[in-house]
Amino acid sequence: MELTQATVNDLLAGLGPGNDFLYLPGDLDPQEMTDLLAGRYGVPRTLVLDGFTDSTVVDGPDERRGAALLAPFQERAVTIRAWAYGDQWIGTGTARDPEGAERPVLAVARREVPAPSAISPDDDIDWVERLVLITGWAEPAQRPDVDWAEVESRLGTTLPSDYKRMVETFGEGAFDGYLDLNQEPWTYFKEDGLLIWAGTEHEDVYCWRVDDNDPDHWPVVVRSFDGEDVPFAYPIAEFVCRILTDPHHRFTMARYFDTHWFMNYRESD
Repeated sequence: MELTQATVNDLLAGLGPGNDFLYLPGDLDPQEMTDLLAGRYGVPRTLVLDGFTDSTVVDGPDERRGAALLAPFQERAVTIRAWAYGDQWIGTGTARDPEGAERPVLAVARREVPAPSAISPDDDIDWVERLVLITGWAEPAQRPDVDWAEVESRLGTTLPSDYKRMVETFGEGAFDGYLDLNQEPWTYFKEDGLLIWAGTEHEDVYCWRVDDNDPDHWPVVVRSFDGEDVPFAYPIAEFVCRILTDPHHRFTMARYFDTHWFMNYRESD
């Protein structure tokens, strides 16, 4: 079997949206499959390594860590890596077939993503926690030890608290594999009173307008690829929640994805 992204597309389409798996040809390099999927979905979670299952996968309070991928293999999984993608878990690696031979495998399983509850104008909302629920994020904090004092000293300003929590929680990566979260703000538009906290492949840049002594009151400004500045009167965690879930938002991502995830670009520190 020649492995290409098109081949992977065909294999995943054949498995369908439910819980399913297949054994791949024995001469296929399982690492090649892992690399192809990592290039698409980001850094995987290791569920099984050398026959030993991560205890947090099966002993946790729910199945938000990919346990459903392991069910078809019972005790035969050797090494399984997994990705959360929308409403699916996708896994690959090796497992022993019923005859005991170790073979490459590809598996999919349904992924339950908690639906965000309705928002009342009077609600006191923790938007970072809501973002965790919307994305189904179940990993430990990726960058809990960021030296924000050093970053803020270098930038010459304190930074919004929700932004710092987002970086600490999610780390380096992109919401829906599309909206890249900067690990510290970029200063390309500092002369315009803007700091950049994220961007997209469509060349929109997501900024704050630094016009208040309290950074938690900085509004979001989207500078589009054609140079237009579009302001929003709320902070970034709320902004990201809204573009993920509101199909009528000018910069919505809800038109393209029914469920949402965060693509991690690197292992936890």
